[in-house]
Amino acid sequence: MTDLVRWNPFEEISSWHRDIDELFNRLVDRRLGSTSAAAWGEFFPPVETYTKDGQYIVRLDLPGVNAEEVEVTAEAGILTIKGERKKAHEAKDAEYQYSEVLAGRFERRLPLPQGVDTEKLQARYNQGVLEVSVPLPQALTGRKIPIQLEAQKSIENKAA
Repeated sequence: MTDLVRWNPFEEISSWHRDIDELFNRLVDRRLGSTSAAAWGEFFPPVETYTKDGQYIVRLDLPGVNAEEVEVTAEAGILTIKGERKKAHEAKDAEYQYSEVLAGRFERRLPLPQGVDTEKLQARYNQGVLEVSVPLPQALTGRKIPIQLEAQKSIENKAA
């Protein structure tokens, strides 16, 4: 006997979206002979955001990007990080068979949590990783709520 599985229309839409993206990427790759991001002169560094110890942290992997080529700004609740990753080298008169090295300009715009003080924003760059942090407002940090235990005697009296 087979199990019933609940139909999820969003799963089909997601699949359709991936198929369209894949088709578009194949068309662009064929026409321009390279990956679509590189073909348009863009580099999309991966981003992660998380909270830790009352800080909102944004990290970008920027291998091969010179720290002086990166600009970090915060305005109207939006954190903007932009710069350029230049090709390390390009052999003249070489016929490349294959390359996955992306280069070009990049810009990432991320919303900041409401109420953060952008004047306290700090940015650090270490070994190709940019880390931007800002203290979260007290209202967003949350707090640990202690659990009160009832006296053991009252539990024993109920059992008797």
